[in-house]
Amino acid sequence: MATTGPPTCNPHAGVPFTDDDATIAAMLEDVSVPALMCAMVHVTGDPEWVRGDIRPQGLFLNEYQGYMPEEMKAEARRRAAAALARFRDGGCALPPPPPPAVLHEMMTYLACADVDPAVVPMFITDLNLDGADAYAITWGADLPAEVAADAPVVVIGAGEAGLLAGIRLREAGLPFTIVEKNAGPGGTWYENRYPGARVDVGSHFYCYSFEPADHWTEYFSRQTELQEYFERVMDRHDLRAHTRFGTEVTACTWDDGAGRWVVEVRTPDGGTDTLDARFVISCVGSLNRAKWPDIPGLVDFAGPVFHSSAWDHSVDHRGTRFALIGAGASGFQIAPTIADEVAHLTVFQRTAQWMFPNPNYHLPVPAGDTWAMRHVPFYGRWFRFLTFYPGSGLSIENSRVDPGYDDGGRAVSAGNEITRQLFTVWIESQVGDDPDLLAKVVPDYPATGKRTLQDDGSWLTCLQKPNVDLVRTGIERIVPDGVVTTDGVHHPADVVCLATGFRHTEFLWPMEVRGRAGRRLHDVWGDRPAAHLGITVPDFPNLFCVYGPGTNLAHGGSLIFQSECQVNYVMDAIGRTLGGGHRVVEVTRAAHDAYVARYRTEIAQMVWAHPSVTHSHYKNARGEVWTVSPWPIPTYWTWTRSADPGDLAFA
Repeated sequence: MATTGPPTCNPHAGVPFTDDDATIAAMLEDVSVPALMCAMVHVTGDPEWVRGDIRPQGLFLNEYQGYMPEEMKAEARRRAAAALARFRDGGCALPPPPPPAVLHEMMTYLACADVDPAVVPMFITDLNLDGADAYAITWGADLPAEVAADAPVVVIGAGEAGLLAGIRLREAGLPFTIVEKNAGPGGTWYENRYPGARVDVGSHFYCYSFEPADHWTEYFSRQTELQEYFERVMDRHDLRAHTRFGTEVTACTWDDGAGRWVVEVRTPDGGTDTLDARFVISCVGSLNRAKWPDIPGLVDFAGPVFHSSAWDHSVDHRGTRFALIGAGASGFQIAPTIADEVAHLTVFQRTAQWMFPNPNYHLPVPAGDTWAMRHVPFYGRWFRFLTFYPGSGLSIENSRVDPGYDDGGRAVSAGNEITRQLFTVWIESQVGDDPDLLAKVVPDYPATGKRTLQDDGSWLTCLQKPNVDLVRTGIERIVPDGVVTTDGVHHPADVVCLATGFRHTEFLWPMEVRGRAGRRLHDVWGDRPAAHLGITVPDFPNLFCVYGPGTNLAHGGSLIFQSECQVNYVMDAIGRTLGGGHRVVEVTRAAHDAYVARYRTEIAQMVWAHPSVTHSHYKNARGEVWTVSPWPIPTYWTWTRSADPGDLAFA
């Protein structure tokens, strides 16, 4: 597959190619035909590609072919191959881009439904079709050099959000330091290296909107490839020189007289250092501090014990009796990966997880799809739309509790009952004639009430292996050679892995953050952390949280998309502060309290807060939810397009 010439200035317009007709036809056998049809509008300048009889019949999450008959897909590929050959022969020169009305029409074509004009701007921004990063910072060039020099920023964390903040600060020309406790970037994807670790949002959407996505080798990429992606982003944007690895922020203290933060860090050698910051951007996330269970006898176990987020690769688990405590998102991936390698696997699960089918979950991206993303103009962009739109959370109503609906806690509305039935039917189809296992794996709480997992059958197939036991009985204690459950049964084990999640509700823990008058942020929050838009808190000036309270996504989008929204807001607030000749910015008490009151009213009506949903990492000890966003994705996107100066106080 020879190529010629450099990529065009628009990274999404495709690398020119000289492949012969047979190669083009062969590559198109692997592509998403709906995305291909939209790409051909760009290639030919003719919108008739999305106006004819070759049309997708429906769009469902993680399904990229649109339920088109095979003969229809074959005809689409034939026509596209001929058009691409003409495009090649013409030097891969593109006609003028489609006008906005045609782009809207193309979205409707892929969505198989009318796309509300109100949400089109969000998708246009995310698609980045003109190749110009819609979130790029341009105001930095207008700042006097002395103002920029006096506005150092400390970014806490070099995960996906911290890298993004670094990219924007570099564009703004502000001095900044990223402080990262690990030895490399990636955050979650640096730390979680357990067998089977992979993303559960489609790879082609789980990446920055401004970075081309023709490199993924799997539709749902594994940890290694994800971490490598963030390494490349760091180097591509020259962030390594701004980053202090192996360094952990221990405290942030606001100096009201100076209008600055004093940031204390623990250095790689165990010493301490102090950083000066005009602004602090916390990008620590909420899934970076492991939660160890309080199980009696855990310290007495004779063999290796480790948390899934700190998998001990020095331990050879092959041929062992392996105890996996916890079967949420991490355990769900670990068990099928190691089941054939261990002598016996015992999975201890407190609560069954709802799941939905995803046939692409472990599939590699075929050569043709990669070729099209690299060479067919804008194919990758429309493939991203196919990944994003079905999970774009345009409405929150499917998650809302119907107060007049009563199904004994099994569902919260008529629509939620339909979802429960669909999920149950799929689970039953995988389990077969095993009533005991079926009773263990079908949850007894409303569908989507907790984090919903996805599977291609590997989890339920794993549980039916002869060397695998699923134990739903509670654990009484750990003994030197195994686990004893509350029914008195001893389960022998040589290795114990704790897939018990994270301290999800303890935002910014264990840092000591003190704002005005020395107030401790954790005293202000207690077990009810809240922030305006999940980003800013009164009495803590010039402090911004990315992935802060109430911003976790349980109904759509991706955390990278969410981070782009939040970092955009943060940078706008910083730009308004410096551009206006100010030194300090903070959210007003009135704006904060009004937002939190609205948040509390809204989240209380959602399935995640329903009393029938217990043992949820979304909830605090009171059973309240302060972690999950109750807003439609476009609503939050709109709110974070810019910082409303009426919500902010400058000094």
